[in-house]
Amino acid sequence: MRSHLLNGLTAEHYRRSVTEGVERVAAKLATTDRPFTGVTVDALSPTVDAIDLDRPLGDTAAVLDELEDVYLRDAVYFHHPRYLAHLNCPVVIPAVLAEAVLCAVNSSLDTWDQSAGGTLIERKLIDWTAARIGLGPAADGVFTSGGTQSNLQALLLAREEAKSDDLAKLRVFASEVSHFSVRKSAKLLGLGPDAVVTVPVDHDKRMRTVALAHELERCRQDGLIPMAVVATAGTTDFGSIDPLPEIAGLCAQYGVWMHVDAAYGCGLLASLKYRDRIDGIERADSVTVDYHKSFFQPVSSSAVLVRDAATLRHATYHAEYLNPRRAVEERIPNQVDKSLQTTRRFDALKLWMTLRTMGADGIGQLFDEVCDLAREGWKLLAADPRYDVVVEPGLSTLVFRYVPAAVTDPAEIDRANLYARKALFASGDAVVAGTKVGGRHYLKFTLLNPETQTADIAAVLDLIAGHAEQYLGESLDRAS
Repeated sequence: MRSHLLNGLTAEHYRRSVTEGVERVAAKLATTDRPFTGVTVDALSPTVDAIDLDRPLGDTAAVLDELEDVYLRDAVYFHHPRYLAHLNCPVVIPAVLAEAVLCAVNSSLDTWDQSAGGTLIERKLIDWTAARIGLGPAADGVFTSGGTQSNLQALLLAREEAKSDDLAKLRVFASEVSHFSVRKSAKLLGLGPDAVVTVPVDHDKRMRTVALAHELERCRQDGLIPMAVVATAGTTDFGSIDPLPEIAGLCAQYGVWMHVDAAYGCGLLASLKYRDRIDGIERADSVTVDYHKSFFQPVSSSAVLVRDAATLRHATYHAEYLNPRRAVEERIPNQVDKSLQTTRRFDALKLWMTLRTMGADGIGQLFDEVCDLAREGWKLLAADPRYDVVVEPGLSTLVFRYVPAAVTDPAEIDRANLYARKALFASGDAVVAGTKVGGRHYLKFTLLNPETQTADIAAVLDLIAGHAEQYLGESLDRAS
């Protein structure tokens, strides 16, 4: 069994095995003509269930053959131009290469004596991102597993900076279309059930600052403590960007921690055309970024940034076997001092190799392309009488609803849209997402693939309409 351990004696075995795996995936990518096969849970489960994990195949080639049946054949392929559903991006090759390197070396980024140069690379990328945001010379941060963890850590720091022993009095303000992790974080942090105050949004799904000011003032008058305002730079459902300068002004006026959830909109930090859409982010106390959304990185690659490095002390605990206090005095850079995690992957390497290969402008150009594509898609929807589109895109998301001319019952229209989404997924021809707006069911394109063309959007809209019309026709037949 030692022949399977990666070391100097098995280097050639490692090379052959990884090469064969890469060739299989490359062949799959080159021949995949749909984003999904349409396989169902019931159809695939027996194949997986039949595998006896206590009877190994003993050979990686045989395992790869089996993997074709249980995973590769039926995977959802985000690189396909008609995958239009969630915040999943196609990934750039330098980052995939980095993934192979970091997995093989297997550094852990908690302490210097487990990572060495990896620690310095992560710190350099944190400094680079903080500078792009404009947080100032005292800024710092750490890589995380994703936006949910980044938001949790940011709100932990905000809770501690609020300096209140009465957690029931703390309030967090977020828009009605903010990410669910805000409420989840509040619960995990021991805040009360009423801790998150929902702020209404305007027609463009941006936080109403007048309403925020009203809620902040009411909080103060009620003897409560405003702990944080979470502004979103790229909401999951709409890609909308809250008015950051106005929110920053209110946070300064009321002495409230300002957190910007830019998990989606962080791609604008590299944009060549649309950077001004997140003006005001430089005034935040903390910022969430997800490189694995709009920097075209493999999952996971995320970070939380803070204006004042000293606030990261609230996540610091020392253990003699890992990061003793004397390490601080000896100026040993242990990233675990800043992190909610202990063992942590060297995910920063992916962004490092991407920047060193493509440069920030290369990333920004790709993100600009999908923002431009969303604008073209919005024009198609706005001109198509079959569809109702909700808002003009602030980033690369389109939310819309099929509205047949001959049907007026909103519930029946809901069912037609739900059916169309499920039928499209089952066909494998395209994958789209869904959400609710005003209690009604809508469909959603999240455009993160620069290879997607306007013609793809038009074709998918025709497919959706066809499925919806089929449902409505069958519905009328059943009713007659």
